[in-house]
Amino acid sequence: MITNPFSYLFVLAIIATFLSGLEQKTKWNFFKYIPAVVLIYASTMLLASFGLWELNKEINDIYKLTKTNLLPAMIFLMLLQVDIRQFLKLGKKLIIAYILAVASIALGFILISLILGFDKDMLGAFGALAGSWMGGTANMVAVGSALGVSDEAFGYALIVDSFNYTFWVAFLLFIVGFANLFNKFTDAKSSDDAINSIGCACNIGAKRYWSLIILSLAVSFFSQVIAQNISIINSTTTMVVTATFSGVLASFTRVREINGSSDIATSMLYMLIALIGSRAVFESFEGIGFYVLGGFLILVIHALIMVAGAKIFKLDLFSICVASLSNIGGVASAPILAAAYNKSLVGVGVLMAIMGYIIGTFGGLFVGNILEGFAK
Repeated sequence: MITNPFSYLFVLAIIATFLSGLEQKTKWNFFKYIPAVVLIYASTMLLASFGLWELNKEINDIYKLTKTNLLPAMIFLMLLQVDIRQFLKLGKKLIIAYILAVASIALGFILISLILGFDKDMLGAFGALAGSWMGGTANMVAVGSALGVSDEAFGYALIVDSFNYTFWVAFLLFIVGFANLFNKFTDAKSSDDAINSIGCACNIGAKRYWSLIILSLAVSFFSQVIAQNISIINSTTTMVVTATFSGVLASFTRVREINGSSDIATSMLYMLIALIGSRAVFESFEGIGFYVLGGFLILVIHALIMVAGAKIFKLDLFSICVASLSNIGGVASAPILAAAYNKSLVGVGVLMAIMGYIIGTFGGLFVGNILEGFAK
């Protein structure tokens, strides 16, 4: 049994590095259905269940210290990729589709959570899941931490996220062939001409990892100082919001030109997932089907509102589908769906998904606090 905090962190880092590296190097189709982030959580959760490490004071302290310092640093680096000015160039119809997607997902979470009557812990977990479905896994971690979601409930939300996301990607790819029929129904014109002025969102050039690490840790320190003196709901929420605003402001400066922020943010995310998993010990997975059903019903409400909105605003199938997947799937899948319509539209998927890094945190906190109010 591991009792040393350094050994504990070292094992978690090895697991996160191995599984994320396996996903990146092999490109196995297996990872399309069960991404590395889920495997990292499951692996550390299983090792915790087998008692590989002792949750003594030293390990509990290093867990809290590492998570507290990595979370705002990751949020800051993640948001350096956002370019709001490029997003606004997408055009009116694509922006309407994106707003519809965010609003319908939020409404779906609120209605279904109220109808199904989740307990307080799962209400918080579904608030974190809302952060993921408006942004990405990083937003889910940020919102879950701010809402104080237990590691076990977070695990349930992660499973629901993975299962429903896989179904949703497959469904949206399946209906690509019905685009002309759907566009006739909504009397919509193609969005192909909407992105002529949008350039590549890629980072090119040398990657200055150490500069970014030092800067992100400085922002982490600053966020924690602010959280100790100002309270927005709670100290963790204050820290998350401060890091978010810091990242958005920095994205308007030359700091965003320092390449490598995405790589470091992803590495920090994997470590955070490993940390959360290392504290989750499941006695059973009873009720997981109920939560998966809840996620499916949220998608049904989301889809109905998107179709109704497409009819009202005369939106094409590409616009609503990519807006939907940019929220629920993120950067990993939205460009793939966009390319299925037209390879020149990949930039739209990228831009919409990256915007979710901002929307996901605030949207998840908004929905999460409403959901937790149902338990009072």
